[in-house]
Amino acid sequence: MIYDNHNRPINYLRLSVTDRCNLRCFYCMPEEGINYLPKKELLSYEEMERLVRVMSELGLSKVRITGGEPFVRRDLMDFLWKISEMSGVEQIHLTTNGVLTAPLVPQLKAIGIKSVNLSIDTLDRENFKKITRRDELPKVLDCLEQLLKHDIAVKINAVVMEGKNIDDLVPLAELSKNAPIDVRFIEEMPFNGEGNHYPTLHWTHKKIVDLLKSAYPEIYKITDAENSTSYNYQIPNYKGSVGVIAAFTRSFCGTCNRIRVTAQGILKTCLYDEGVLDIKKLMREGKDDGQIKATLLDAFRHRAKDGYEAEQKRTTSIAVMESMSTIGG
Repeated sequence: MIYDNHNRPINYLRLSVTDRCNLRCFYCMPEEGINYLPKKELLSYEEMERLVRVMSELGLSKVRITGGEPFVRRDLMDFLWKISEMSGVEQIHLTTNGVLTAPLVPQLKAIGIKSVNLSIDTLDRENFKKITRRDELPKVLDCLEQLLKHDIAVKINAVVMEGKNIDDLVPLAELSKNAPIDVRFIEEMPFNGEGNHYPTLHWTHKKIVDLLKSAYPEIYKITDAENSTSYNYQIPNYKGSVGVIAAFTRSFCGTCNRIRVTAQGILKTCLYDEGVLDIKKLMREGKDDGQIKATLLDAFRHRAKDGYEAEQKRTTSIAVMESMSTIGG
């Protein structure tokens, strides 16, 4: 097991395989999109396989594949098969918007994907179109149906946005009634490629919980899993659960066990830092596995205490300007 300088274990890698996405969600990127990186500036599949192997040898056992939208990158399924066969990789999870995913669910089951986080901010087709700037809700709901049919654990990720989807929160919570779906409401973050687009966060995790308690007076707190980023609740007699992720408030940093690697190979030991190590550069300079491991361990020993410290240490700008598509969802 790897421990950082704050004695937190690190065993969870979130790996972005692409910065490209087939949606244009308001909270993630501008309507015109972002400037996507040329393919040569992204990690190749071979480089990503090496990265996962090296990190698994250090003690990382859980991998989450993210994007952008991971399934817009060709040949992703072959990559998933390869890392699923690596010793040390005990769990593979996926985050997807579901637009392209439904036909692939049987293969995901065969690979042994542990769970899928599916991004759905509303169940209303017109509102979905407004938020994502694409009319793709039927395909996303088909993906949800296929995941449940194939008994793949599902979490719904819904970003809570003032004036955008507040009336959608209870309908989303209702998804947990008749199926083992865990619905997670996420505080909106400033990663939309334009900088912080609100002066004050209206919908904090506390306000979201208050809304849920108002709609479900008998809702009760349940025990959170170790290293959970969400505060989790149970509505009596519902098969799934609901939870709230304080992504902007950053109240879960003390138990954070995850690191991120962007599609261009930049290590982020905190969501809010600007990147602390260029792994792609190390690989392409010919560094061997031992040298890469030593450099990674050094980065882990200089990890920010929390998201606020990481943001304060940014050298380019205090204001976060990245798109979540570039960072890796």
